Amino acid sequence: MASSPPYPPRPGAAPGSTQRHPHWWQRPAVRYGTVVTLLALSGLVILALVREQTGTQGFLVGLGLAVLPVPLLLAAFRWLGRVEPGPWRNLLFAFAWGACAAALIAIVANSFATRWIATTTADPAGADTLGATVIAPVVEETAKAAAVLLLFLFRRRDFGGILDGVVAAGFTATGFAFTENVLYLGNAFGTDQLTGGSGVASVTAATFFVRIVMSPFAHPLFTVLTGIGFGAAALSADRQRVRRVLFPLAGLLLAMGMHALWNGSATLGQFGFIAVYGAFMVPTFGLLTWLVVWTRQRELRTVRTELPAYAVAGWLRPAEPFALGSMRARRLARKFAREHGGRPAARAVAQYEAYATSLAFLRHRGRAGKAGADFVTRERELLLELWHRRAAARPALEHAARLTAPPVPYGAGWAYGPVPAAWAAPGQAPGQASGQPPYPAYGENPYRR
Repeated sequence: MASSPPYPPRPGAAPGSTQRHPHWWQRPAVRYGTVVTLLALSGLVILALVREQTGTQGFLVGLGLAVLPVPLLLAAFRWLGRVEPGPWRNLLFAFAWGACAAALIAIVANSFATRWIATTTADPAGADTLGATVIAPVVEETAKAAAVLLLFLFRRRDFGGILDGVVAAGFTATGFAFTENVLYLGNAFGTDQLTGGSGVASVTAATFFVRIVMSPFAHPLFTVLTGIGFGAAALSADRQRVRRVLFPLAGLLLAMGMHALWNGSATLGQFGFIAVYGAFMVPTFGLLTWLVVWTRQRELRTVRTELPAYAVAGWLRPAEPFALGSMRARRLARKFAREHGGRPAARAVAQYEAYATSLAFLRHRGRAGKAGADFVTRERELLLELWHRRAAARPALEHAARLTAPPVPYGAGWAYGPVPAAWAAPGQAPGQASGQPPYPAYGENPYRR
C-alpha cells in the first residue's frame, strides 16, 4: 500500500506558491490571547466581588462546598459528547465563560436592575421578587447563551449537532452555577456566623442541601434547552436561515421560562418549591436525559450507517464501521493500543475515532443536502487525518471488532446504500485491492443538491 494518500496537495501548498499573511489581529495567538485575557480579568473581578460579599472565610467555605458537584457534572456532559468529542479548549472556554464572564454580567446587571426597580417603585420587597422571577432569568440565560453562540459562530466545525450544543451549554452552566453557589454558600455561612447557627439546622446546611444535593442540575437544565436550540440550528441547511435563527431563540425562551418558574417557586407558598421541583423540574430533567441519550445512540447508528461506504472504497477496513459505531469497541481499541503501543498509540486511536465520526456525520449531512460549500475540502482533510493514523488504529479496531461483533462481509452486499462511482479508481471496482486505496474525486461533491 502506498505510504502517502493518493490525492493532490491542498490548494496553495505547492512549492513556490505565495500565501497572503493574515493581519495581526487575525492571527490565532492574538485571538486566543485576547479571549484568555478578558476571561482572566472577568475572573479577577468576580473573585473580588464574591469575596467582598462573603468575606474571606465565607468565600473559602463556599468554594470548598460549591466545587463538590462540578466534577460529576462535567464528567456527565463529557460522557454525552464522547461519540464525537470536541476539543478541550472549547469546553474550557465554555466553563470559564460561565464561571467568570456570565457570572460577572449577571451580578452587575441583576443588582443594577433590582436597585432601579426598588428606587422607582419604592417597594424593595417587590423589586427583589421581580428581580428574581423576571430579571434574573433573562439576564443569566442570555449571558450563558452567549458562550454557546460564540462556539456556534466561531467553532462551527466542532458544533455539528444537538449533543454538541448540550455539552457546550452544560459546561457553561456548570461554571455559572459553581460561581453562584460560592456566593450563596458563602453568604449562608456568614449568616450562621452572625446568628450562631450550626449543624444540620444551620443556613449553610439548608443551602447546601437545596443547591448542591437536590438541584445541582438546575442551571445546566435551563441552559441545555438553549444548547438544544443551537444544535438543531446546526443540523439545518445553510439556506434554512429562518430555522437557524428561530431554533436558538426558541431554546433560549424556554430556558428563561424554566428558570423563571424555578425562581418563582419560592413565592408560591410553603410547598411551592416542592411542587415545582416534583411536577416540572424532575420530569423535565428525565425527559431531557432520555433525549440526549437517545440522540447519542442515534449518532452511533449514523456512524455505523455512513462509514461502510468508505470501507467499500478502500479507506477503512471492513470491521471498522461497526467498531467505530460502538462505544464499547472504541474503549477496547484504545485499551489495546495503550497496552501494545503506549499512550501515543492510544491517543492516535482516539483521534482516529473522532475523525472517523466527523467523517460519518459530514457524509450524513451531505446525503441530506445540508453540507456546506466546504464539503469536498473537509472530507479530504478528514481522510488525510485517518490515513496518517491508520497504522496504530487499524489493528486496535480490528481487535475490538473481533471481541464485540461477528465478522463483517466485505465487497458486494452492503446494506447501507450505494457507493458513489467516483470513489473507485479508474478501471477498479469499489473495494478492489490495489497498490493504493481508491479515493473520492475531489472536484465535485456527489451529494450536493
